[in-house]
Amino acid sequence: MFQNKSQGLSFVRIHAPWQVLSREAELLKIKMPTKKMYEITEEGGILKKLNEIWCKVTEPLQPQVPQQENTNMKSLSYPFSREKIYLYNIKDKDTFFDNATRSRIVREILKRTSTKARNSMGIGTLIANNVYDAAYPLHDGEYEGQNDDMNERKLLYREWARYGVFYKSQPIDLIRKYFGEKIGLYFAWLGLYTEFLIPSSVVGIIVFLYGCITIESDIPSKEMCDQRNAFTMCPLCDKFCDYWNLSSACATARASHLFDNPATVFFSIFMALWATMFLEQWKRLQMRLSYFWDLTGLEEEEEHPRPEYENKLLQKKLKSKNIRTENSNEVRRNSLFSLILDLCFVIL
Repeated sequence: MFQNKSQGLSFVRIHAPWQVLSREAELLKIKMPTKKMYEITEEGGILKKLNEIWCKVTEPLQPQVPQQENTNMKSLSYPFSREKIYLYNIKDKDTFFDNATRSRIVREILKRTSTKARNSMGIGTLIANNVYDAAYPLHDGEYEGQNDDMNERKLLYREWARYGVFYKSQPIDLIRKYFGEKIGLYFAWLGLYTEFLIPSSVVGIIVFLYGCITIESDIPSKEMCDQRNAFTMCPLCDKFCDYWNLSSACATARASHLFDNPATVFFSIFMALWATMFLEQWKRLQMRLSYFWDLTGLEEEEEHPRPEYENKLLQKKLKSKNIRTENSNEVRRNSLFSLILDLCFVIL
């Protein structure tokens, strides 16, 4: 633990050594890669050739990030155990747990750490009580500057988190390694959704242009905009509205044709098929990522109440308890006074 003060604020930096990380990883049953490897077989045929051609065509759109040397081999993952540490591929204890895993372990420790306050636990309660302002993990080095030291944060900035590389695919594996599985799955879904929006937006623009081209030949709008057809319409309300001419709604009719024309029937059918294809493609991508990221069999974390809510609930309970105590004391005093008064009457 390191402490630093700057401009009235006190920063506390927490570091977890190997002993703590290994103990908590075993407690949380975090899956880690072992030394055992197995080969991933792929089906051949025309689909494999098409996939190779597609990879060559889209190679300029791929981010320049380090890739796994042998993509056909995968490490077998197993929940971490200190007794079976010989099974794991530990080359360096400082880098065995990545940044996301280390941050997750430290967060779990801070969530379970008890405080001096009664009925309170965890860093969230301390933040709710204004003991600390915030708690957050630190980034891995700088992302700007002319130094040649490359880190994952700088690599993500150069190949992903800049407007200049908007056309490139996302380095999902690197995002998952740096931010964790939840953030990785979120950006995987967002990337697939953005890719599927491209054909739908193209079809939507074509439908809109079709409406612009055919607006002059639309019979209903032509009849409404014809000044010779002086159709007088009934008032829109009972008391304060007057009669109005149908030609006054000409602009509204012409504008509605842009988005409500015969081509919109085709667009609605297309969007129905689009939604189904997107859902099925996301299921496939999610299953693929779950397999390669060893998320199969992972249980959903239980959502705990927010510390702010727990703090307000505790204060409310204490307040109601004090009110009940005051009421009970008042009842005792009244009953004692009544008893003394009754004894006085009996004696007299």
